[in-house]
Amino acid sequence: MQKLSIDARIREHLERAAASSTGRSAETVYGGHEHVLRQTLITLCAGTELAEHENPGEATLLVLRGRVRLRSGAESWEGRSGDLLLLPAARHGVEALEDAAALLTVAKTG
Repeated sequence: MQKLSIDARIREHLERAAASSTGRSAETVYGGHEHVLRQTLITLCAGTELAEHENPGEATLLVLRGRVRLRSGAESWEGRSGDLLLLPAARHGVEALEDAAALLTVAKTG
């Protein structure tokens, strides 16, 4: 068994995001491309975004800190600490409304 401190990782990655020209930082904390399940910690500084991209498979975004807006086409959903957003099976993007951390969980399909 392996144990990770997500709180410590959030602090570390928010610092990295603040120092980065992109305003974001991420780390796969479980799984990877060779696994069906992958969990990635994503941190974004307020006002930065992950540009619209393709759906990676069945996926959720658990907001751990801050607030984000998930957009897909003309629809959008806001999430704050403790909210679980179900990613649409379509192109989508994420914007940080304030400094934010979220756990992206993906189960690859096909």
